[in-house]
Amino acid sequence: MYAIKNYMEEAVANMLDRVIENIDVCKCQKCKLDIMALALNRLPARYFVTKEGELFEKLSELEDQFYVDIVVAITAAAFVVKNNPKHN
Repeated sequence: MYAIKNYMEEAVANMLDRVIENIDVCKCQKCKLDIMALALNRLPARYFVTKEGELFEKLSELEDQFYVDIVVAITAAAFVVKNNPKHN
């Protein structure tokens, strides 16, 4: 069965912990998901349906700018969450 997926979600999830480990921000599950959501809203979606589409998106990871864009989006989102936490 086919399913539509946004490859950017996987890429951000894979980089999240490494990017925020040295940022003074809450690292609870709620805050991490808030950071991911904000970061994903700043990044272009990379949807795919087929295995070939997934491979194409993984090739784009080889571009340095791909990583830079994700790190910048996660970092900016982390500072927003740090200044506006949404948990008790």
